Amino acid sequence: MLYSIAGALNSLFILASLYGIWSQLQKIWQRRREGHDHPSDVLSLNQFMVSFLAYWAFFVYGYSIEPFNHFMVWPRAIAALLALGILAEIRRDRCTRATDTALRLAVLLMFAGAAGLAFGKRFVDEGRLVSQGLIVLVTLLLAQGYAHQIRKIVLARQTGAVSLRMSQFILAMDLSSIFFACVMGLETGWPLLLLASVSAITKLAIMWLFRWEKRIQEAAA
Repeated sequence: MLYSIAGALNSLFILASLYGIWSQLQKIWQRRREGHDHPSDVLSLNQFMVSFLAYWAFFVYGYSIEPFNHFMVWPRAIAALLALGILAEIRRDRCTRATDTALRLAVLLMFAGAAGLAFGKRFVDEGRLVSQGLIVLVTLLLAQGYAHQIRKIVLARQTGAVSLRMSQFILAMDLSSIFFACVMGLETGWPLLLLASVSAITKLAIMWLFRWEKRIQEAAA
């Protein structure tokens, strides 16, 4: 019963976080309509690529464990697709080798993840081991990616195209993920607990930077 409640709660907050990611896409589109030369200004390719990998890894992990974790699989599949959309917008804006490589890799991984889901139990053990290892790697990359995003904001002294709403919604998702991981138990829930804890800390740091930016603007007025 508690597992179902925690899973449903986590799914609810993941759905809310999807709106947060969608708001980031909308902010890029709005800045393009307003005539900004670089609609994705200040956005870290590093950070969004790692975010995509995090969603993708849990999408794969969710269908690789027993029982099949619907709460983990489907919301994160949608989140990965939205993150893929942001990568596409960054690629459209900057047209560099790095953005092109990141987008191609993300598309390839989405096809690979979908293929793994389609083949089902034939590659369950392999998928679980690969996704667990990837989650540990992604956690390290996530910390590095958000540190890069934080550095870009500090150097620019502005948040630019970064969406506060996205950070708020993803923080709520991270907190519910920590609760869900504890209910799942450490044997299967530790990857989710590890990544969600690191993600929550970085979101709090970025949210604080919005307050810092406001203080700078007030001091300059």
